[in-house]
Amino acid sequence: MSKVKKAWFCQNCGAESSKWLGRCPSCGEWNTFAEEIISAPGRQETLTPAAKAVPIGEISTAQQERISLNNTELERILGGGLVPGSVVLLGGEPGIGKSTLSLQIPLHAPHLLTLYVSGEESARQIRMRAQRLLGGKDTEKMPDNCLVLCETMLENILEQAYAVKPSLLIVDSIQTAYSQHLESSPGSVTQVRECAALLLKYAKQTHVPVILVGHITKEGSIAGPKVLEHIVDVVLQFEGDSTHAYRMLRGIKNRYGSTAELALFEMTGHGLRQVDNPSEMFIPLHDEDLSGIAVAATIDGTRPFLIETQALVSTAAYGTPQRSANGFDTRRMNMLLAVLEKRAGFRLAAKDVFLNMAGGLRVADPAVDLSVVAAILSSAFDLAIPARWCFAAEVGLSGEIRPVPHLERRIAEANRLGFEKIFISSYNSRIHIPKGTQMEIEKVTGVGPLARMLFKI
Repeated sequence: MSKVKKAWFCQNCGAESSKWLGRCPSCGEWNTFAEEIISAPGRQETLTPAAKAVPIGEISTAQQERISLNNTELERILGGGLVPGSVVLLGGEPGIGKSTLSLQIPLHAPHLLTLYVSGEESARQIRMRAQRLLGGKDTEKMPDNCLVLCETMLENILEQAYAVKPSLLIVDSIQTAYSQHLESSPGSVTQVRECAALLLKYAKQTHVPVILVGHITKEGSIAGPKVLEHIVDVVLQFEGDSTHAYRMLRGIKNRYGSTAELALFEMTGHGLRQVDNPSEMFIPLHDEDLSGIAVAATIDGTRPFLIETQALVSTAAYGTPQRSANGFDTRRMNMLLAVLEKRAGFRLAAKDVFLNMAGGLRVADPAVDLSVVAAILSSAFDLAIPARWCFAAEVGLSGEIRPVPHLERRIAEANRLGFEKIFISSYNSRIHIPKGTQMEIEKVTGVGPLARMLFKI
């Protein structure tokens, strides 16, 4: 009888060791090694024929036809649609909308025969959710292209996949799937790695795209070993706050397209709705001018949009002033406050400063710096900035206003939404203003001149 083989695996990166180690030599994390069974008695190894080497000149360079999903936002972030034989990993926090999006794909693409595998919900729960996503339609009117399989054993899943021969395979989630040839529990490093490898093999052999739904840890990374992200072709991650209705789908890895894309959805009672114009969502116009509000012309990947920056500056009620930012890096906000204190002479050391990005969006674009400074000064002086003015520039440590890329796209988006003036860096000397632009472009050299332009001080 064969002997049971065991090994120690890092639960963070998946590194393997023959003995327990206090610190992982691969990722450097402490106390992450756990013992798992990697080979049990009776396991049968399947032999596959070896691939043959092909001269590089004989490889076809014809562009592979992509599969349409009838979802403009999702197809754009994938690079034009699903590639046959690709493996897509969809990650996100619990309740963010992963299962909703994965079920909407077959419901809105009747031309795709989809095998939807769920290890977390029953068939009745999936049918009730599908009925809700279709607007409460009757069962007779539901599309018959979506086949539901409630199974967690990978061998049974693959058996059904080979028998049904679907156009798309969706597994929700990869952490619940397990192989009967391994004795470790579902969700462990060994099980996740083995299941992902077998699903990848199925996708490449049958040219059927596979979508894997994965959970994320409290640190924000996808649960399981890092090798999971290396195996798949595309990694998409949902971002957003459960208290807001908007969800952002960001490409972390894409072998068939760009990772500088952002898809935006709104969670409604009938599922995720595509947001075609994000600017109108993030710049709610007020009936009257309010202090502490400035609009930033930001860009995420190749998509420009305008977002409202809100700031509140008040006298510190306690001995230590509070610094809080929602949707913006707190350390960068502290840096901008230090620049205003040192370079422009504004006394904010004894003030509470609160910053918020409207809509629950988290912004990392340096071009938001100028709008943050303008909003803070507006709240400190209690003077409103005209609602039709916007900002797009980076602020340096010496107080200078630095240029930002893709300025033409920002100006075109602001002009399309009816803005009258945009403040940019004076170092943007070689910009090509789009034709038909009617807004005024104001160039600024530093935070001091900016305050004089805005508030006449």
